[in-house]
Amino acid sequence: MEHMLLLLIIFIPILGLSNGTETEQDFTWHIKKIPQIVRERTFSLDSPKFEAKTKLELNGVCGIECQRKLPVPSLSDLKSLLSYETVFENGTRTLTEVSVLGAVPDPAANTTTQRPLRRKRQIYGTDSRFSIYDKRFMTNFPFNTAVKISTGCSGILVSPKHVLTAAHCLHNGKDYVKGSKRLRVGLMKTKSRGNGTSDGMPSFQWTRVKSTHIPKGWFKGVSGDIALDYDYAVLELKRPHKRKYMELGISPTIKMMPGSMIHFSGFDNDRSGQLVYRFCSISDESNDLFYQYCDAEPGSTGSGIYLRLKEPNKKKWKRKIIAVYSGHQWVDINGEQQDYNVAVRITPLKYAQICFWIHGNDENCTQG
Repeated sequence: MEHMLLLLIIFIPILGLSNGTETEQDFTWHIKKIPQIVRERTFSLDSPKFEAKTKLELNGVCGIECQRKLPVPSLSDLKSLLSYETVFENGTRTLTEVSVLGAVPDPAANTTTQRPLRRKRQIYGTDSRFSIYDKRFMTNFPFNTAVKISTGCSGILVSPKHVLTAAHCLHNGKDYVKGSKRLRVGLMKTKSRGNGTSDGMPSFQWTRVKSTHIPKGWFKGVSGDIALDYDYAVLELKRPHKRKYMELGISPTIKMMPGSMIHFSGFDNDRSGQLVYRFCSISDESNDLFYQYCDAEPGSTGSGIYLRLKEPNKKKWKRKIIAVYSGHQWVDINGEQQDYNVAVRITPLKYAQICFWIHGNDENCTQG
């Protein structure tokens, strides 16, 4: 019965409600022109200390309410925030300065619909997470795109050699975390019982990380404090994999999502050795962040959040990544701490940067 429910959730598009009647809405991936990220210069930095402790819950960060009060970043600000550090497997580090072309600051970028605040809960009422045991699901798309990061987080495959995850899984805003110098990524495989059958529990094929990219906007002293909207990073694997990966998409607004629902899979710490899938509705949004009600525990941080929408001028539906799960975080609201499950949206600018990291140029990143 659970397998049948999971099939219905995953493969049947959700119908939207309009004026009390059920109608199929125009839930389509709309093609957008992407700003250009242009490399200006790269220079060497001292090697990191790699002494920070991994901290999956952050305190006092600037969330949606805080963002409403911030001025819109200028092009000069964006140039600084989107410049990035690269750390290589031998411990060396570089800083790449970039320029941003074709970006038009949006004066309404951080306006949102005000919604009631909530109190602390990582699991909301009945735990609605699904542990994926069946090999037919676990080793096939989209679940096989989920990976485990050796620092204790999750991530998602975005190319044959790249993984998208959360920046705070690797860096605390001041230094790189312990273990990130010899970073590894675990790709799922099923354990064999010895008779050729699977016991339904995943094991991992671990591969080394060749390099790590993190935007400068994540570092303290650049953004003033840790900025959740830059909590994303890309890992380049030392060896390519042969699995199907998930493409990047630009995050639509809530009203353009079927049922306002998002989906993601990761490796929650309270379900050791299990791949955990969940879906839920979004409760609030700004230009850069989502607050959502997905049941999640530490370990799922860094998971890729995805949607299934129609391709332009086609009847085919396609899944794309539209956000990175930042985790259960404490944000500053009118001088008080409130906790939320937060996701970092892939905006056109973030799409341009992540795409640039994957391809090494902007030629393949003109539309998203």
